[in-house]
Amino acid sequence: MTDNDPRPHRLLGMALIVLGFGAATVALVGPLGAGWLEYHVSPGAAGQARGGDVAGLMLVAPVAFAAGILVLRHHRLGPVLALSPAAYGMYMYFQLGVSGDSARYPGNSEYFFPLLLGLFVLCGLIMLMAARVPAPDLGSPSHRLDRTIGVYLLLVSAFLVFGLHLPGLLAVWRGQPTVEYLADPGLFWLVKMMDLGVIVPISILVGISLLRTPRRAGLLRYGMTGWAALLASSVAGMAVVMQTTGDPAASGIITVAFSVFALLAIVLAVLVHRPLVTAQEPDRGRRMAE
Repeated sequence: MTDNDPRPHRLLGMALIVLGFGAATVALVGPLGAGWLEYHVSPGAAGQARGGDVAGLMLVAPVAFAAGILVLRHHRLGPVLALSPAAYGMYMYFQLGVSGDSARYPGNSEYFFPLLLGLFVLCGLIMLMAARVPAPDLGSPSHRLDRTIGVYLLLVSAFLVFGLHLPGLLAVWRGQPTVEYLADPGLFWLVKMMDLGVIVPISILVGISLLRTPRRAGLLRYGMTGWAALLASSVAGMAVVMQTTGDPAASGIITVAFSVFALLAIVLAVLVHRPLVTAQEPDRGRRMAE
């Protein structure tokens, strides 16, 4: 594979466009849209799915489309931007595909499992392809921005552990489980496992790397920042829906916290990706000169 081989860009670009259509489809056929896709979850969890679908339709799908077009045009931002919707999709579509209690709640999500599984696999392939697509030197953002992103990731990790998940775990261990746990225990443990076992450790490692050795962070600074912007926006949407529908598990503090986290992550994602928008690719500059 050479730098002039168009096949990696073509495959990655088409995969991202398919992901964009897939993300929009899940949102439009789910609780937010036509309601054809019904998850085997409590009404409260179904409301959270609607909030997540808002982010999927308004943010994830457009970002995937934009990344796909940029990749097809051989823009240096394309493969970097591709990491964000792919990482979000692996996290979200895995949960949507395996969560639920069919013995307790009605639904039909099992018939949509091939769609969710396909999107999960597609997101994994996109991440692999994006990392392998030949790209010019991306340079490095300012040290101040790297430090800001690092601090942000560490603060979010601390909030996930001590502010969001630990109180629910302590309640279960004390024999006084929360309403959210009683309604959807399987989903409760799935989210805890993924957040505390995957998201928090990776966020801490990347955060420390950006604070101590930012040059080694590489693509992780872009992938983590973009992923955080999409996921925090999705969780903020879920929290807002819970508040507006009077869900007993709703928390004003959680809603405000994730709304702030989402806003900060979007700002950081824009700042870290912005230099790649205007920077001229060396290969393209040489072609124009020739």
